[in-house]
Amino acid sequence: SNSGFISEGGLNVTLTIRLLMHGKVGRHRKGETVKKMREESGARINISEGNCPERIVTITGPTDTIFKAFAMIAYKFEEDIINSMSNSPATSKPPVTLRLVVPASQCGSLIGKGGSKIKEMRESTGAQVQVAGDMLPNSTERAVTISGTPEAIIQCVKQICVVMLESPPKGATIPYRPKPASTPVIFSGGQFVPTAILLSLLTLQQLTKLHQLAMQQTPFTPLGQTTPAFPGTGFHASSSKISAFFQLIGCIIGRQGTKINEIRQMSGAQIKIANAMEGSSERQITITGTPANISLAQYLINAR
Repeated sequence: SNSGFISEGGLNVTLTIRLLMHGKVGRHRKGETVKKMREESGARINISEGNCPERIVTITGPTDTIFKAFAMIAYKFEEDIINSMSNSPATSKPPVTLRLVVPASQCGSLIGKGGSKIKEMRESTGAQVQVAGDMLPNSTERAVTISGTPEAIIQCVKQICVVMLESPPKGATIPYRPKPASTPVIFSGGQFVPTAILLSLLTLQQLTKLHQLAMQQTPFTPLGQTTPAFPGTGFHASSSKISAFFQLIGCIIGRQGTKINEIRQMSGAQIKIANAMEGSSERQITITGTPANISLAQYLINAR
């Protein structure tokens, strides 16, 4: 591996590495942490703006400045872990975990033939490295999660930089942009108000709330009975049809139907996928349930 010669200035080229972080980043005392990191590492460090639960931290500069910045970030994370543990009974210290955002076209080189490269990185640095199987929403980038001690993470980042420099991205990269925090779903008097709420911006908390609501209003009655209205809600079971391109059906169904069953359970809706019509590249999906069931099922299908 040629990870050695980067830090000695032999390959001190300018590189950009993107990190995905949750919550407020470097906002301690008016962003002092980030300011200090910029000054001490010499790297350009930018944090994406907007009221998003996730932030993208972009670190640009000659490779040695990137390693300095990463070292500072890894040690800062470790310090935060130690501080948060001082108030908790837990004795084993969790590892520091960082998520890089890497163009999908470079992920093959990171993994290597039959996983050889990623295995070599894990063994030589002692860090855990995982490349996400799916691309991040609306982008051609994947998350690469690195966890371990700060020292292991720094070594691992060095090796990842080597690979990224040796195998530049192919074609245009659509960068991942975190979605803004959503406005809460409106419930009035325990009822789900608009059916066609824009569900693409739900937080996990809101999804759980929707799930509970959908479960309270499951319309299915024993066979032979007519479907009653839901007591006190005025809701009747209804159904909605959407169609999906043939090649996307696999993502929706999942291995041996795991994904579709998950969607059925989570939403409380009945979901049927019709066989492909001759000459058509689409398959019809019928979703039956309350407006809440249907909306949640549609959201979960679109999120696949």
